[in-house]
Amino acid sequence: MQYELRTQVIEPPRKTFTHLVARYGDRPASRYEEGSIDIQAKENFHYRPLWDPGHEIYDEAFSDFRLTDPYSFTDPRQFYYAPYVTSRAAMADAVASTLDYLDSRGLLARLPEGWSAVLGELVVPLRHYESGAQMVSCEVARFGFGTTVTQCAAYAAFDRIGNAQALSRVGIALGGGTAELLADAKTRWVEDEALQGLRRYVEELFLEKDWGKALVRLDVADRLIYSLFYTHLDDAAIDGGAGSYSLVAQHLSSWFTDQRKWVDALYKAWVADPETGAANKALLAASTVEALEAALVALRPVGARVDELVAAGAAESLESTATTVRDAVATLTA
Repeated sequence: MQYELRTQVIEPPRKTFTHLVARYGDRPASRYEEGSIDIQAKENFHYRPLWDPGHEIYDEAFSDFRLTDPYSFTDPRQFYYAPYVTSRAAMADAVASTLDYLDSRGLLARLPEGWSAVLGELVVPLRHYESGAQMVSCEVARFGFGTTVTQCAAYAAFDRIGNAQALSRVGIALGGGTAELLADAKTRWVEDEALQGLRRYVEELFLEKDWGKALVRLDVADRLIYSLFYTHLDDAAIDGGAGSYSLVAQHLSSWFTDQRKWVDALYKAWVADPETGAANKALLAASTVEALEAALVALRPVGARVDELVAAGAAESLESTATTVRDAVATLTA
């Protein structure tokens, strides 16, 4: 008896979910689209929250920044759970490899005195800044409207914990394998004069009820901090014989480059919206200018302390970055 094998193609009755067919047409959807688009809860709520009866439990009115269609913004990285976890696992492995190398060679202990002080006094305490940024990101994830926005914020919240953990490992390595520098970093975050403006800035972010404004304010501080500590001081450390500082800074700089991809895309979606774009432009410009003034007040003492320790032109770097931010938002909102 002979058998003949044949391939039979069975066409599916539909190529994707009905709500995606309505939006994009009857075509195969990507995994990102299936896990992100048009799944924001909008109806059948049981009650308004007792702590804020003026809003629905999920309500676009939690921010003055509005999108006519929340899904006009999509994550340019196309992150859903699987690619996000894969990407961050690779990042974590790279950070761990670098820190293991620094530890095994005792390179942090060989830092010039000034650079060691920069790490211990200013960089390791930023683990508390990252923790605060994580809380703000959680607020955006909770009160934002549109899954493409809220999932980006949720992933950013996880990233912030990873950043704080990386800085904690730096503190442990710098402290000779003990947690003494971590306890010292907490004391410095709470008491050091140079850090009190930044701590106040972060804590005031917790009180901002508009998630969009909170995101802008956090982003402005990020741009100043990451440019100073992980770009400008990265270069200065190489010139100053502190290459191990640069090895640490490269990972945080790379993360921030990735973070800016979705934040910039959201800004562009806000200002390009056909109905709310004009209002969003005005609000983005005003919020950025206000945040920039407050962030500079908070960070100038930090820059001054850096210059006391290593004379690396930190104060000038802060002002230069602030000018870049002003120019960027002016161009975007023109």
